[in-house]
Amino acid sequence: MDYQHIITIEPGKRSGKPCIRGMRITVYDILEYLAGGMTEAEILEDFSELTSEDIKACLAFAADRETKLFVSSQ
Repeated sequence: MDYQHIITIEPGKRSGKPCIRGMRITVYDILEYLAGGMTEAEILEDFSELTSEDIKACLAFAADRETKLFVSSQ
């Protein structure tokens, strides 16, 4: 998935953490909600401004970052 149009990084927003579409909701926030047991439907219900594509973009971003970390450590 091409998440570059969804995940944004702005130095002055949330200390430069990756956010969703310029909002103050970070990729980390979404990953924490999912890890804590929230379903995609529950997240979308709590945050009406989010879409299913936003959540998939967070997962793709995290997977891509993890792959880059693994490759650079070898």
